[in-house]
Amino acid sequence: MTPRQPLVMQPNLWKTFFVFLVPLIATNILQNLSGTINTIFVGQMMGVDAIAAVSVFFPILFFLLAFVIGISAGTTVLVGQAWGAQNLEKVRAVIGSTLFMTLIGGSIIAVLGLIFAKHILNLLGTDPTVMHLSLPYVEWMLVGSPLLFVYIIYTSILRGVGDSVTPLIALSLTSLIGLAVTPVLLKGYFGFPALGIIAPAIATIMGYAAVLIFLAFYLNYKNHPLKIDRQLLQHIHYDAELCKLILKLGIPTGIQMVTTSLAGLVIIGLVNRYGAHATAAYGAVNQVLNYIQFPALSISIAASIFAAQAIGAGKPDLLAKVTRTALGMNLLFTGSLITLAYLFSKYLMALFITEHSVIELGQQLLFIVLWSILFFGASAIFASIMRASGTVNVPMLINIFTIILIEVPCAYWFSSLWGLTGIWIAYALSFVCLCIFQASYYQFFWKKSKIKVLI
Repeated sequence: MTPRQPLVMQPNLWKTFFVFLVPLIATNILQNLSGTINTIFVGQMMGVDAIAAVSVFFPILFFLLAFVIGISAGTTVLVGQAWGAQNLEKVRAVIGSTLFMTLIGGSIIAVLGLIFAKHILNLLGTDPTVMHLSLPYVEWMLVGSPLLFVYIIYTSILRGVGDSVTPLIALSLTSLIGLAVTPVLLKGYFGFPALGIIAPAIATIMGYAAVLIFLAFYLNYKNHPLKIDRQLLQHIHYDAELCKLILKLGIPTGIQMVTTSLAGLVIIGLVNRYGAHATAAYGAVNQVLNYIQFPALSISIAASIFAAQAIGAGKPDLLAKVTRTALGMNLLFTGSLITLAYLFSKYLMALFITEHSVIELGQQLLFIVLWSILFFGASAIFASIMRASGTVNVPMLINIFTIILIEVPCAYWFSSLWGLTGIWIAYALSFVCLCIFQASYYQFFWKKSKIKVLI
């Protein structure tokens, strides 16, 4: 089958970018919502101890996902370039190498997770009163991790060839299965056994298994270029050159995510000094910021895919147009959400907080940082465009140094000057600085370098 025309080669780039972007944003929002709803099920049906037991897994999951998402980012760049060149054989080769690494790595994690789960939980300081709940939940989640990793990788690859709708369909199916199965298995409705704390883990495994089976049939039915057939399966093997290239592109993204997470832990420790109200306001503001950041992050992912396709198609002259389009989309989508958040800040805070004084505190903090999300989005776009060409280390270092040299020290310094509000001023300052640094490197160094196809 002849590959379809790359997205970046279509005449109306704004329209093409918009059509690709909307399902991508919807996928990110749905992913967050389904996780929130599952947590609500556990809390409402099993109580506070169950929430504590499930929450223990979050740092483990984030650490694992950081590197899986990193590998998927590297793979997406290579798939995008091969797709831009209309070379379906190279696309399959990249997919095969990535799936090989994912299956081997996921299987090792599953086995080691079963063996060392209790040791990991003890290392994280898990409360002994919830250990009997945390341990089986974590063991089941780690056993199911290969399915989760393959799901993340394959849906990312689909986006790399310009398909953002199929990943949304897949996530919708996964979410529906989770929402339907979790309460049934928690309490043992309709004659099913009551599985207690392991129910959400088993529901998650069932969801990802079902969606991978669905994708196998759906892609073949649609005669999709990435359908799972004999030609694709033959490419699932170790290719030293491709594996090395995927890891070279992906690991810096994983390191960046871990660094950002660690900085967040430092900041929350600083916020906790100001008492429970400050922590509650911090949590509520972060919930709102997450939903505003989703479009910004989605735009950066789309920009990377469009840029990779342009490079693969031998059209590096289109990169400036892709960058302008992405920055315009950031202004449109992220800017609109920021405006709405300013207008309805009181009601947004009231979704998470009931006490009036804490709502007012949350509003105050939200007002300080909201506008700077535009700069966060722009910095992510510049980094993503550069990543599409294989330039990953410098954007990663810029991000890490901004966190270490500006965000964290300024949070401590400003909080000593202005209290809690100083922490949020530091956030805003770090976003602006990050944007300036990434844009400067993009403009004065990266644009002057020779753009080469990686595969």
